[in-house]
Amino acid sequence: MEFPTRILIGRGVLAKLGDFIEEGGTKKRKAVVAAGTKVHEKVSEVVSSSLNGSVEWVKVTAADIQNVERVMTAARGASCIIGLGGGKSVDVGKLAAFRSALPFFSVPTSASHDGISSPFASIKGLDRPYSVKAKPPVGILADVRVIASAPRRLLSSGCGDLVSKMTAVRDWQLAHDVKGEYYGGYAASLALMSASVVLEGSKKIGEFGMDSVRDIVEALISAGVAAGIAGSSRPCSGAEHLFSHYLDLLAPGVGLHGEKCGIGTIMMSKLHGLDWEGVRSALEHVKAPTTASEMDLKEEQVVEALVKASSIRPERYTILSRNKLNREKALRLAKSTGVF
Repeated sequence: MEFPTRILIGRGVLAKLGDFIEEGGTKKRKAVVAAGTKVHEKVSEVVSSSLNGSVEWVKVTAADIQNVERVMTAARGASCIIGLGGGKSVDVGKLAAFRSALPFFSVPTSASHDGISSPFASIKGLDRPYSVKAKPPVGILADVRVIASAPRRLLSSGCGDLVSKMTAVRDWQLAHDVKGEYYGGYAASLALMSASVVLEGSKKIGEFGMDSVRDIVEALISAGVAAGIAGSSRPCSGAEHLFSHYLDLLAPGVGLHGEKCGIGTIMMSKLHGLDWEGVRSALEHVKAPTTASEMDLKEEQVVEALVKASSIRPERYTILSRNKLNREKALRLAKSTGVF
C-alpha cells in the first residue's frame, strides 16, 4: 500500500507550498511545475515566491503523453515535480514524476475528480483509454480558497465522481462473488464513505460554501486513498467509469469526467437495484447534469456507450458484464432513469 505522507488543506495555504515541500524531506533544488495557462496566470506569483524562484514552469495543454514527455524533459536535474491545477495538470505531473522516479506533489486548484490523491493517471496517447498505474503523490496541498474560486461546474463534476463510488464498490462485490476477485472491505468502506458525503449532504453542498468545498476536497482525497489501499482502481471505478471512458472515444471533449460518471451512476444504480432516484436527486442538488441533453450528448452516443462500455476493459467484471445490454435495453434504461 502506498499513500500520501503529508496533506495540508486550508485557506491561503498555497503560499506555504515551499515550506510544505521542504518539511516533507524534499530539497528545493529545482521544482518543475506542470500547470495550465489560466492557472499559471492566476497563481504563478504566489507559487514562485513560495519556492524562492527555484521553479521551472511547464504549461500543460492536454492530458496526453506528449505533455508528459515535456514535463519529464524539464525535470532533468530537478528535485520534484508539482502538478498544479485541475485534472490534466495533476495527471500529467503524476505520470511524469513516476517515470522520472521523482517525488510528486499534488496541488489542485479545482476539485473535479479523485485524481488529486489516487495512484492512477488518465493520459491520452497510451495503449489504453483508461487510467494507468503510477504512484500517489507524496504530498497534497489544497488551498480551499483557490478551489472555491474555480468554476462551480468543476466542483459539481467532483461530486459526480464521488457518487460513482457507490456503483464501483457494488461492481467490485459482484466481481468477487462471480469471479472470485479479491475484495477489500476496508477500502470499499472508505470509498462508500466518500460517496455518502454527497449522497447524504447534497443540499448543503449545493450551496458551495467554504465548508462544503473542503468536504468535497477531503472526500476526493479519501477516495483516492481507497484506491491506494486496494492496489487497484476497483473501489473507485466500475461500469459507470467504463461508460464515461467509452463516451470519451465517441464524443471527445464533450462533458467532464465526473459529469459523465454521475450520469452513468444513475443508470448503473438501477441495474444494481440501488436507489438511483436518490443518486439523481443528489446530483441535481449539487447542480450536476442528470440528462444527456444537459451535456450535449446525443442519444445514440449514450446508447452505444452502454452497449459497448464493457469492451474497454473486458477483464473487469461489472454489472454490464452480467447484464449484457442490446440497443433496445440500453435505450429503455436511459429513458426509465430520465437520462433521455
